[in-house]
Amino acid sequence: MPEVKDTEKRDPSHTWSDSFRRILRPLVRVMLARGLHYPAIAEMLKSLFIEVADKEFKLDNKRQTDSRVSLLTGVHRKDVKRLRRVTPDESAQAAPQVSLGAQIIAAWNANPALVDEEGVPLPLARFAQDGGERSFEALVKTVSTDIHPRAVLDEWLRRGVAKINEHNQVYLITEAFIPDAGDEEKIFYFGHDLHDHAAASAHNILGGTPMLERCVHYDGLDAEAIAKIRELATRHGMRALRAINIRAAEALNQGRERAPVNPARMTFGVYFYEEPRQGGATAPDTPDSKEAQP
Repeated sequence: MPEVKDTEKRDPSHTWSDSFRRILRPLVRVMLARGLHYPAIAEMLKSLFIEVADKEFKLDNKRQTDSRVSLLTGVHRKDVKRLRRVTPDESAQAAPQVSLGAQIIAAWNANPALVDEEGVPLPLARFAQDGGERSFEALVKTVSTDIHPRAVLDEWLRRGVAKINEHNQVYLITEAFIPDAGDEEKIFYFGHDLHDHAAASAHNILGGTPMLERCVHYDGLDAEAIAKIRELATRHGMRALRAINIRAAEALNQGRERAPVNPARMTFGVYFYEEPRQGGATAPDTPDSKEAQP
């Protein structure tokens, strides 16, 4: 008779607890690094439990009461009554204004005339008199006529976002605009990207129509192998992102000509993560691997 593994005997609540601890660990690291202490986060989490229970766990044709929200969340009824009045509406919280630099790079990546067959941004003539529509000067003016292209280029050169080659062409160094540390835009996308990935996972585990959510993960690889895989992941990941970016930009332009039917938003992301194996290295010939399914 086969032996039953310990993992098959575990209480499911323990498995959920372990999973959420793992999810929250990197977030707690960011909170501590940015001076967000437990009391403030505990109050925010309490408010969030109330908000989700209030909006997403209503009974049909019945008013959502403080007592029921308290029962669902485990939050004291007095706190429920207090926090239901001040819970912010997440949908009403607008994103910060996307920076001019990010808009210009997005326009560069989304224009089929300005990228090669792989979707990689092509070098652009510095001035319109040399390259016409395929110039850096013309590109900047498609996004804004308020800022001189020279000012944008000087800032990009300072930050290492772009360089000028021997043909007086501007070419990108980074394949995506990365705001300065602490920038409001960077903080916004930290929340935006993690939210959408977590929301897709939550949707799938709660039994919705599956959304795309897959990964490949291996344990026990050496550093040289991981470095090569990282480069491969970056190359193919950026290729996928560029293809989606071009198609989405085309769809958006078409939507400006006619009203979209059932308008919605979407996110497509690619990521790569690595860390040392805990408890020592695994033998190279015994990797643990898995392709995660939706």
